[in-house]
Amino acid sequence: MGFYNVIYKLFARPVRAIWRVKAEGVENVPDHGCILVANHTSVTDVLVLEAAQKRQIRFMAKKELFKVPLLSSLIKALGAYPVDRGGADVKSLKLTFKMIADGDLIGIFPQGTRCPNTDPRETEVKSGIGMIAYHAKADILPVYIDNKGKTRAFRRNTVKIGKLIPFGELGFEKAGRAEYERAAGYIFSKVCELKYGEGNGYAVREQEDGTDQNS
Repeated sequence: MGFYNVIYKLFARPVRAIWRVKAEGVENVPDHGCILVANHTSVTDVLVLEAAQKRQIRFMAKKELFKVPLLSSLIKALGAYPVDRGGADVKSLKLTFKMIADGDLIGIFPQGTRCPNTDPRETEVKSGIGMIAYHAKADILPVYIDNKGKTRAFRRNTVKIGKLIPFGELGFEKAGRAEYERAAGYIFSKVCELKYGEGNGYAVREQEDGTDQNS
């Protein structure tokens, strides 16, 4: 954490300037452990989210990235940790649950991949965020990165931080894929509402189309 503070002091201001970062709702970032959930358009989303507020965000990153020497050092310094996205990485999941219990802010992109220049409400959302939230009994911090389709340098990137979603609001009754999917849809709807307004989120759109894949 001490090393991260040094990195933050050195690079947060330049990142905010180069990526023209504007932050809204910073007061909603809690002090306790929870999961930050955001839309994903670019690899530099991580830098923008870190620079927009002062808490270190611990991101899951695919293990292949840790095999690239310079990149590995950078993402480790930013707090990333490896996960095997090709299967059930029990070790990484247990580490995630522990970090949340210890008070860390965990960052997850539920779309699972970068989706630039796309309406996020029309993208697929993975159920993993629901599963992690259930087992960690974690509150959710919805965040929307608002830009012209992709996070780019020298272009305005507005980080909209919503109000915390209490764990109890996710409506879990028991573990199971159907509940994980419903929770994931609900969470991402709250992320999208930060851009499109209340009632215009991901889950609501799916239901209106009559193709609710989260039920």
